[in-house]
Amino acid sequence: MDVVESETSAPTAHVGGSPLNVAVGLARMEHDVVFAGRHGNDDYGRMIARALRAQGITSVLEADELPTSVATATLDPTGQASYEFSLEWSLPAAELLTGRLTEAAGHIEHLHTGSLAALMQPGASVVKTVFGELRETATISYDPNYRPTLVPNRELARQQVEEFVALADVVQASTDDLELLYPERSHYDTMAAWMELGPALVTVTRGASGAVALTRSGSAAQSAFSIDVADTVGAGDSFMAATLSSLRSRGLLGSANRQALQEISEHDVAEVLYTAAKAASLTASRFGAQPPTAQELAAALSNPSATVV
Repeated sequence: MDVVESETSAPTAHVGGSPLNVAVGLARMEHDVVFAGRHGNDDYGRMIARALRAQGITSVLEADELPTSVATATLDPTGQASYEFSLEWSLPAAELLTGRLTEAAGHIEHLHTGSLAALMQPGASVVKTVFGELRETATISYDPNYRPTLVPNRELARQQVEEFVALADVVQASTDDLELLYPERSHYDTMAAWMELGPALVTVTRGASGAVALTRSGSAAQSAFSIDVADTVGAGDSFMAATLSSLRSRGLLGSANRQALQEISEHDVAEVLYTAAKAASLTASRFGAQPPTAQELAAALSNPSATVV
């Protein structure tokens, strides 16, 4: 759960968490989605279960007796969020979780993870094992979304991040992630170093400065759209969901298409960035992690009056 608070409004609770936000974003863009994330048998957990059902998302894990994890987001006057956490992150054994995923989804075309799911133990080790097992049949995306208050050992965090980058085909990070993980080098150098580990596409979101991408064929950049920001909660997750949706529309997801993804053109990357940035701008224009529907995104993309900064 995301509990959002600021100096000017009472705290409000929203179903959230980075991978769940991506799942909702993909479901709203009319993709079939299965979600593997734990929640407790409490009021917040029941809110999560209802929200997943409302979006048509199949959850493979039932409620457990641990409390539902909560991220408290405090907004500054510009809408930027800082976070505090109360978390429980454990999962069934990797073999059992893999079986539940494949039973629920049938053919799994793509897997996504990120944030605390890939950093906090003991759950992160299970996630890595599952992704390693399923990589032969699915493409993989990853968003580190690094929180040093939860993993203060930066060297350990770097090691874990790079292990997931090496598994992934698509990696997305924010400039905050890169500066916290690699303060000694430029954003571009980190993107290039990650590309050497194997991904086909590395994107970096830069807030009001837009986004950049690096591929085997070159690089691309996208300016941010001019909007009135409500808050930035979930904007990066909407960017990721729209990136994956756009790649899928081009036939570039799934293990059979991994080589084609490795060869993605600069033109296609530029269009993917444009779509993802538009989705992020729609989310940032409203309160909470509320990604656009396929219809909303299509309407926004077809609006020729949209201005960029």
